[in-house]
Amino acid sequence: MKTSLLFAVALLASTCASAAPLRWAAQNDVLTLDPHSQNHSTTTSLMAHAYEGLTRLDAKYEPEPCLATKWTMLSPTLWRFELRKGVKFHDGSPFTADDVVFSHGRVMQPQGNMQIYVTGIKEVKKIDSHTIDLVLSAPTPLLLRNLPNFRIMSKSWAEKNKAQNTQDYKAKEDSYASRNAMGTGPYKIVSWQPDQKMSMVANEDWWDLKNRGNVTEISYLPIKSDSTRVAALLAGDVDLLTDLPTQDVAKLRTDARLKVIEGAENRTIFIAMDLGSDELRGASVKGKNPFKDKRVREALSIAIDREAIKRTIMRGHSIPAALMVPPSVNGNTPDIDTPAKPDLARAKALLTEAGYGSGFEVPFHCPNNRYVNDEETCVAVVSMWAKLDIKARLIAAPWSQHTQTYQRGEAALYLLGWGVATFDGQYTLQDIIRTRTTGPDGHSNFSKVSDARIDQLVDAMKVETDVAKRNAQIREALLRVRDEVLFIPLHHQMRPWAMRANIEAPHRANDSPLSWRTYVK
Repeated sequence: MKTSLLFAVALLASTCASAAPLRWAAQNDVLTLDPHSQNHSTTTSLMAHAYEGLTRLDAKYEPEPCLATKWTMLSPTLWRFELRKGVKFHDGSPFTADDVVFSHGRVMQPQGNMQIYVTGIKEVKKIDSHTIDLVLSAPTPLLLRNLPNFRIMSKSWAEKNKAQNTQDYKAKEDSYASRNAMGTGPYKIVSWQPDQKMSMVANEDWWDLKNRGNVTEISYLPIKSDSTRVAALLAGDVDLLTDLPTQDVAKLRTDARLKVIEGAENRTIFIAMDLGSDELRGASVKGKNPFKDKRVREALSIAIDREAIKRTIMRGHSIPAALMVPPSVNGNTPDIDTPAKPDLARAKALLTEAGYGSGFEVPFHCPNNRYVNDEETCVAVVSMWAKLDIKARLIAAPWSQHTQTYQRGEAALYLLGWGVATFDGQYTLQDIIRTRTTGPDGHSNFSKVSDARIDQLVDAMKVETDVAKRNAQIREALLRVRDEVLFIPLHHQMRPWAMRANIEAPHRANDSPLSWRTYVK
């Protein structure tokens, strides 16, 4: 990236006195720079600085124009999009319909896991250089909400650099697109040293300059250690901290040099179980899979004291969960999102009835640098299960290793968090719960869940345009996931951010700071 780096230095040298750098720290790094490879929120948040979609979500999380300026539904299965003229990629080449057609073909390649964002799109047809038609396989109610994360890549750039294929991350593939980025977005990524630093500079040719803040340079710093991140903020070495340790929130609120803002994140932390294999990988039980028995799943769930986790580990910064989607998401209502109270006596009885009264041993995979107090939460769960003689052998690993393990199907039991980019329950139900087939359906269903009724409901909600009917389908599906204990939700994550007092950055429920809307005073 030498050429890009020299350009960045020259650009920074020429910026006016009001130009401001932003040093942003969080606990984990992006997995890749390939915008079509990994549906991982840190990765998608950082990639949103460089790559854009046809639409984007406004301050109220409603779709608004981005690379498309206008759209018209010509029929329930045919939408025409007028593309923004005059937009340039970071290398100065023009953005056209060819890039959208190319990007659709690329994101649909099976080795990536971003297909959920193009669900329902059968074909992208070029009408002219700045007009496309999206041909749908059926009416698609979430179309405009999905498109922000269908990121557009330059066809000519990809072909020039032999990056026509999406990176196969789970196979540990390294490619030009996984190490370099070139989009139309508000910032140019000029360097990335994995697990150390990502550097970005403002794109002075961005089409939306009139709505941009004054941040002209961004340094993103992945710092795994909680204490080190907080120390960097207190020392003035970091301006914005979005992974704030819960134990430090009260202390940081009292520091006049800082301010703390917080809100509920649209993310649910849960435990996934291998429900499809005939034998659990690494478990003491041989020749069968205990997790196929609902009684075992229910026992594991009601052995967990979610309020204790909220009180002692999360320091009040969590919402105990019964559903797989958080309160900000369409489909969640308080009346169905109340978890059962812990009941060890019933849990033991269920295990005994299922034939596992003496318990069993199983590996439990957990990330140690991804979610708020993730490893600590896993340790607490292990101790709670131990009261049932369930010996969960904790395997804690950095996120980059953890995600490869479960995506390869090598985790019998694992902790995961799921944000809802569309703010609609279908996103979670279709991507990680529906039976895996082809395309977006069940593409991230790595725990091999398969339930015929849920499949019927998901397939119906994907095409249902009557809002009341569709919401009823989402509710029924979420209740079935809950009542069949297909996953074990723990809590919906709260997300406090800390920043220097001169920073103006609105809190976002999707945990994605809009650096291009941020001001340094």
